[in-house]
Amino acid sequence: MKKALFIDRDGTILIEPKTDFQVDSFEKFAFVPQSISNMARIFRELDYEFVMVTNQDGLGTDSYPEDTFWPYQNKMLEILESEGIRFNEILIDRSFEHEGLETRKPGIGMMQHYLAGEYDMANSYVIGDRVTDVKLAQNLGAKAIYIGETPAEGAALTTNNWGDIYTFLTQSASRKATVKRRTSETDITIKVDLDGTGNMDIKTGLGFFDHMLEQVAKHAKIDLTIQVKGDLHIDEHHTIEDTGLALGEAFLQALGDKRGISRYGFFLLPMDDVLAQVAIDFSGRPWTVWEGEFRREKVGDMPTEMFFHFFKSFSDTSKSNLNVKVTGQNEHHKIEAIFKAFARAIRMAVKRDPLDNSIPSTKGTL
Repeated sequence: MKKALFIDRDGTILIEPKTDFQVDSFEKFAFVPQSISNMARIFRELDYEFVMVTNQDGLGTDSYPEDTFWPYQNKMLEILESEGIRFNEILIDRSFEHEGLETRKPGIGMMQHYLAGEYDMANSYVIGDRVTDVKLAQNLGAKAIYIGETPAEGAALTTNNWGDIYTFLTQSASRKATVKRRTSETDITIKVDLDGTGNMDIKTGLGFFDHMLEQVAKHAKIDLTIQVKGDLHIDEHHTIEDTGLALGEAFLQALGDKRGISRYGFFLLPMDDVLAQVAIDFSGRPWTVWEGEFRREKVGDMPTEMFFHFFKSFSDTSKSNLNVKVTGQNEHHKIEAIFKAFARAIRMAVKRDPLDNSIPSTKGTL
């Protein structure tokens, strides 16, 4: 679904004159500091359509003639477009406040088409400097960013700094995915939220496998739902392999273009007699290196030969490099240490840098 930023004009993009609140001369024409540079970064890096929504009281009347509006409106758009900023739609209400028209913010009369189901309004934002902009967001079912000194009730962010808006939007971009994998052997649904808190609901039909996957949710601090119906009456192979494939695909989807992530994660984890080392690179290229041997045929109800196979499957579909090494005596401790180190490495690799939203590669893509 599409997402949109509904952006006010005066007081948000242009400085609003405190005398008559009309930008009707070049003496009054000035941009809000840092608005152009940060709007350009948002437009270039994030997946939002830009929509301008502005109340222009009495535009076209004697108190506000057309020829005192359009030269400055057009010049503003020309400057913004020179920096790569384009608006999909510009919505201008010309009414006075006392008329109470539904087309005037916070009314949504001009914006009904955004509620038809094509747009993800819950993850769209209204950006403005009036309480009416916050109310508009509520009426649309969107979130509000309020430009002001004191916090506005109901706003997701209050700030006077467009740099804060850029940082907020880059950090709040959803990194969730749902993957359904159905074959003649398994029926799997996986939901992942990389910015979760460790909430989990995991049922694979294999108790020890569930316990290991719970370590991933807990120590990576991701929300993870895994529901698996597999052909366990045959053996465990398909359930474990297909879960790894689906989980890797979910990570690939949730990471998107990987903009702003650390990309690399590595962790050295002790557990009693055991030392596990896991390093991961969400490079866009699958590769697995495994150094670990198990003397028992099974740990719990999970065949030890499937440990490598699970991680190889995850690497293949997440398109990540994965390097795993473990030493020690206790077989249970060895595999649990691997899963915990794997989780901690993931936690490091998917963390976003609030100061750098670029793609972590000199190639410009991962």
